[in-house]
Amino acid sequence: MTEPQGIVLEDLGGWRRSHTCGELRRADAGRHAFLMGWVHRVRDHGGVLFVDLRDRHGLTQVVFRPETGGAALLERATRLGLEYVIAVQGVVAERPDAARNADMPTGEVELDVRELKVLAAADPLPVLPSEEVNLANEDLRLRYRYLDLRRPELSRVLALRHQAAQAARAHLSAAGFLEVETPLLVKQTPEGARDYVVPSRVHPGKFYALPQSPQLYKQTLMIAGLDRYFQLARCLRDEDLRADRQPEHTQIDLEMSFVDEEQVFEAVESLFVALWKDVLGVEVPRPFLRLTFREAMGRYGSDKPDLRFGLEFHDVTAILGRSPKEFVARGARAEGGVGVAMVLPSEMPISGTQLRKLGEVLKGAGGVALGFFKSLPAERAKAEEVFPGSLYDELLTAVGAKEGDAVLYTSGPWEPTLKALGVLRTQLGQPLVKGREREWRFLWVRDFPLFERDAQADRWAPRHHMFTMPKPEHLEFLETDPGKVYATLYDLVLNGTELGSGSMRIHRPDIQERVMKVVGLSREQAHAKFGFLLEAYRYAAPPHGGIGLGFDRIVMLMAGRDNIRDTIAFPKTTTAASLMDGCPSEVEPEIWKELHLKPQE
Repeated sequence: MTEPQGIVLEDLGGWRRSHTCGELRRADAGRHAFLMGWVHRVRDHGGVLFVDLRDRHGLTQVVFRPETGGAALLERATRLGLEYVIAVQGVVAERPDAARNADMPTGEVELDVRELKVLAAADPLPVLPSEEVNLANEDLRLRYRYLDLRRPELSRVLALRHQAAQAARAHLSAAGFLEVETPLLVKQTPEGARDYVVPSRVHPGKFYALPQSPQLYKQTLMIAGLDRYFQLARCLRDEDLRADRQPEHTQIDLEMSFVDEEQVFEAVESLFVALWKDVLGVEVPRPFLRLTFREAMGRYGSDKPDLRFGLEFHDVTAILGRSPKEFVARGARAEGGVGVAMVLPSEMPISGTQLRKLGEVLKGAGGVALGFFKSLPAERAKAEEVFPGSLYDELLTAVGAKEGDAVLYTSGPWEPTLKALGVLRTQLGQPLVKGREREWRFLWVRDFPLFERDAQADRWAPRHHMFTMPKPEHLEFLETDPGKVYATLYDLVLNGTELGSGSMRIHRPDIQERVMKVVGLSREQAHAKFGFLLEAYRYAAPPHGGIGLGFDRIVMLMAGRDNIRDTIAFPKTTTAASLMDGCPSEVEPEIWKELHLKPQE
């Protein structure tokens, strides 16, 4: 077979690879070696041709010299194009001192080629799989994902993902967990996001759902007596996408019987200590910091705060409430209101114009108004218009402001106000984490409210899901004041990213039915949607709890990436489409008939 440029393609003909392209070292000098891979780079040095040969293990420089391989071999090699697949055999030689490359593990040696086989030729490339130069837009990269994945940096991410998965399996297996697969075709149940549904051919008019998580099945496994379960579970949700979200993702799913919250924390912390040590070689200290939801919101304005920088909040409700300025005092005086302040140290120079722009950020995040002043003698008189007399000094003392610091403050309803200032804190903190990207600050956020008010539907909705055990002391409020009910619910957070959410589960049918009633499900509706779980409860369920950990996000942080698409071999776009294989796609008319469906007119 003859290809363009007169290249004749060959088969291996009995050749076997002796080394990968990342394996040869100085100790191999003088040995005969067979290498196979892709042509990564070609450099013609006037009668000597240097080719960087690449596989997923690394790069090796192979050299074609007329005095060792012959002129005919060199002439053939000059016709090689980028990304051609070749096999070469020759003698490993030490590079001259001046030609050694300390940045390459194989940089002390090269392969002096004696024979070449061209196994496959490549058309002109729409995407260049180069680590150094990657100017292609993301849609083009996803369209040619198989070329994008040839990039060494993405290949390394997938290798890290494999290593993390194997480390998780080994650790959990050693800790007494059983890996159990749960179904991908399940009953459709309301769990928050929209379900992907699959029509049944043999049951006309009925549908399966694809699981948003294995939640009901892992609880059923606890009722079945499996004691400790885990799974690297596929989860599918038809929801709006963003950088750290995909329609299908993987989570490390855990469930444990006869445990309390602290025992779940211990199991999860030991897993992360093992992952960081086995995969990254990093020692992570334990125990992880624990904050309640109210503490996290009150100190950082977020239930997933980044702890790598300060900028903690100060509760100044009483002080702001005594201001003569109504726009400052109103929110702090209102029932359920809060006054909160944040100090920007003088080491973070910021102008008045910049501070005014921060007010727009706060409003855009749902806040009311941002007040500010600098703790400087020249600005005291202006600040005292809002905080007259001793109130100014009281505020400075309460927030610990020093001369030159900027004091930012706002007031309003508790959660929206703190969240808005939290958005501002995160934005201001981004420059402060530069150089600290590999600092690992794990955090448990616990004791969340079980319910939140859905204003649009005018009803209570579960903040996470409806299978979470209410705090025993709050059971009395389920029917009378659901807003007071907190749950044994916890999130694991790392550097501002939520890694997973879990809880102690309801294991009593009477409590489960009460919780379902709060969110608007009658007993009949509850049994129609969740009947198999409620029925299983009747045969005695152990107290149990667990967590679902976002494996893609874990790998993203480990790899130092900012988008989980880089951690998934074949991801979807933000419109849930796969550009490489063209899905979702239309189906043949015969399939509509087999499924007893009609296409939309």
